Amino acid sequence: QVQLVESGGGLVQPGGSLRLSCAASRVIFSIRVMGWYRQAPGKQRELVATITTDGSTKYADSVKDRFTISRGNAKNTVYLQMNSLKPEDTAVYYCNAEVQFGIKGGYWGQGTQVTVSS
Repeated sequence: QVQLVESGGGLVQPGGSLRLSCAASRVIFSIRVMGWYRQAPGKQRELVATITTDGSTKYADSVKDRFTISRGNAKNTVYLQMNSLKPEDTAVYYCNAEVQFGIKGGYWGQGTQVTVSS
């Protein structure tokens, strides 16, 4: 029912910046939490950042001082501003949304590739 579409990924040099966007549609009930996760080849998916409806945010220690998560006024969009990118940030980044009365664990987008390389 809920559909998430990510955009903004690409190839960037170390120290560069990217801004990821995610738009949710087909949402009937309230979105409680939106977040960004990432998965590199051969590694487990890890949480990058989350944001609640009231604006409370959490970050992984590895990105806390470099990434910023935010939501649009309609609360059906989420952004991830990524600065000072490092090669270890290379991964597929996935958007997630937890919806009231929705499935446990939330809904997922198809992912957008971020590659940090010289």
